[in-house]
Amino acid sequence: MDWLRDNIFRPYPELLVFLTIAAGFLLGRLRYRSFTLGAVTGCLVAGLAIGSQVKVEIDGPIKAVFFLMFLFALGYDVGPQFFRALRKDGLPQVLLAVIVCVSGLATAWVFATLAGYGPGLSAGLLGGGLTQSAVIGVASDAISQLPGLTPDQAKDESHLVAVAYAVTYPLGTVLPALLLASVLPRLVRRDLAADSAVLAADLEAAEDDPDAGEGYYQHVLRAYDVDVERFAGRTIGQFEAEQKAAGRRLYITRVRRGGRILEHDPATRIELGDTLAVSAVRGDLVAYDARSHIGMETDDVELLGYRTESLHVVVTGRRGEDTGRTIRTLRHEEFMPGVFIEGHWRGGADLRVRLDNTVERGDTLVLTGPHHRVEAAAEQLGKPVPTSFATDMVWIALGLFLGGLLGIPALHAAGAPLSLSTSTGALLMGLVFGWIRSKYPTYGNLPSAAQWLMGTLGLCVFVAIVGLNAGPSFVPGLREAGWPLLVWGALVTTVPLLAGFLYGHFVQRLPLPILLGALAGAQTTTAALGALSERARSQIPALGTTVPYALGNVLLTMWGSVIVLLRR
Repeated sequence: MDWLRDNIFRPYPELLVFLTIAAGFLLGRLRYRSFTLGAVTGCLVAGLAIGSQVKVEIDGPIKAVFFLMFLFALGYDVGPQFFRALRKDGLPQVLLAVIVCVSGLATAWVFATLAGYGPGLSAGLLGGGLTQSAVIGVASDAISQLPGLTPDQAKDESHLVAVAYAVTYPLGTVLPALLLASVLPRLVRRDLAADSAVLAADLEAAEDDPDAGEGYYQHVLRAYDVDVERFAGRTIGQFEAEQKAAGRRLYITRVRRGGRILEHDPATRIELGDTLAVSAVRGDLVAYDARSHIGMETDDVELLGYRTESLHVVVTGRRGEDTGRTIRTLRHEEFMPGVFIEGHWRGGADLRVRLDNTVERGDTLVLTGPHHRVEAAAEQLGKPVPTSFATDMVWIALGLFLGGLLGIPALHAAGAPLSLSTSTGALLMGLVFGWIRSKYPTYGNLPSAAQWLMGTLGLCVFVAIVGLNAGPSFVPGLREAGWPLLVWGALVTTVPLLAGFLYGHFVQRLPLPILLGALAGAQTTTAALGALSERARSQIPALGTTVPYALGNVLLTMWGSVIVLLRR
């Protein structure tokens, strides 16, 4: 170990970081029944274990850089839901999340005071008990700014944050899963699976499986040989006008005549022996009965194999008449033949496609159909947003810069700094930039893979370095805190959940699956949500998670600074 430290890890500490990340992700994959540490806690444990042996300090801005990336990505992801939750319809879940988060802070502060913990152990107790990894960074940042602490004292306190977090996190993960999935439903004598099934039937909910799909396709493409004499002689334009008048959406996209393929032209006259490519809404095609009106269906790969496109379009309202109209009227516009609307989004929310939906400026419509027709329709409606895997780094880096600036200014009360800190500033700016992106999708592209990398790798690198630096002081710190830390951690985990359950069940009277999902979201414990879904045999509990999870991430992260100020 001495040779590795002196010849590899000390001269090249970046290699030590990558080794810790690899060990942490491997450790995070290990599973015992439904319990896993996860990548973040795995990296922290790996860092503590390796750091206690290697004893190499990782200095420089790398830790702060990756932590700010994580916080910005977190805010960017939940920003649309967070601001939507501030509206009236999200108020019940907002109140529930606030009760859980505030009671969590109060519980941690009370028990930390009773135990005589300093700011480091208090913050670690809060972060581990409430399974909020971001507390480690925010609290360490706040500790470094405390007046009256020498640099060595501040470093020791920061190390204790990681020690307390590592000790209390396992119970903070296991207890919510047991409480929410088993204990609380039994206390109120309810069957979680039965309640979820009833709620799913009321909501007509579908399964949330990324590998599953629907066997029913609304928009279809078929080929028909023209062998009905009375059908021949009309033009494509006349046929489509007849269907429009009948309220049906049938379009002839191409025609095979002899050895040639003719592209769509309203003036083309249909002849016996032609083969038509018909694009239609399935229900309209069935109602029309193409076999008796046109002829036999056939399979023509070349005729039907034209290039199609599915394109997101942001409605800009530059034509004026396109906004405020319903999808029912919009789909009959002269530029829409052969083009179908498959998606309708507003402010990051999926409105689902309904004929009576009103289209507003800033909405995103998903158009599908022949490539050239989709492109033409997109130009008429607004600004196309082609699928891109490139991250808008100007937008992302600017957001991180402005978030850091937001956190720098500081007020002082009783000699203690009250600044947001660069970490909280990055989180808040991520919320704002994510919300702006949802309103104006032409800016700030951050693909899901890039967002995962910024979020997961950013936090894992940060906690790995925290663990490496805190490793040498882990055992002494655990001796200082004592095993009662486990008891305090269990209480910090359970008290907020019980408070939230009592309020949500007896005051708000929320449906049990939604309430339990909201409690898991407010305490940001994904393991509990997984246990809930397994016990409910449904994804219905996840419907209550989004708003509390967004708010819980913000509040619990900020509590890292608050608990330090309370226990300084």
